[in-house]
Amino acid sequence: MKVILLEDVKNVGKKDQTINASDGYAKNYLIPKKLAVEATDANIKKLDRKKADEAAKAAEELEKAKKLCAEIEAKTIDIKVKVGGNGKLFGAVTNKEISAALKEQFDLDIDKKKITVEPIKNVGSSEAVIKLHPQVSAKLKISVSEQ
Repeated sequence: MKVILLEDVKNVGKKDQTINASDGYAKNYLIPKKLAVEATDANIKKLDRKKADEAAKAAEELEKAKKLCAEIEAKTIDIKVKVGGNGKLFGAVTNKEISAALKEQFDLDIDKKKITVEPIKNVGSSEAVIKLHPQVSAKLKISVSEQ
């Protein structure tokens, strides 16, 4: 019997996969436990619509990430910090401070976990990488100056 899996089933298949299962296994285990539905024309069309909607949503998210990437790469954030003798900072500029500066200066709400940067310990300019999407990363210019 052909069935469409509604959830991942160990040693059987992944979610939204169409498989051939024995009649007894499908009727007595998969369908009653709502792990699968019979692969009728209506259910197959519903699955195809669901996959098309997910693909369209993923493409839209990718486009948004690319636009945000272009917007971020065109900007430079300024961070003012306390500085000691030789242009060395007291502490370091971290991804948390960069995230706060993006929110304050450009009203961009970027999670600090998406920002990758080596701790900045000197005055000057440097770069941070922001992971916006699995396929899109932006390089942000950072200017660190004395307070």
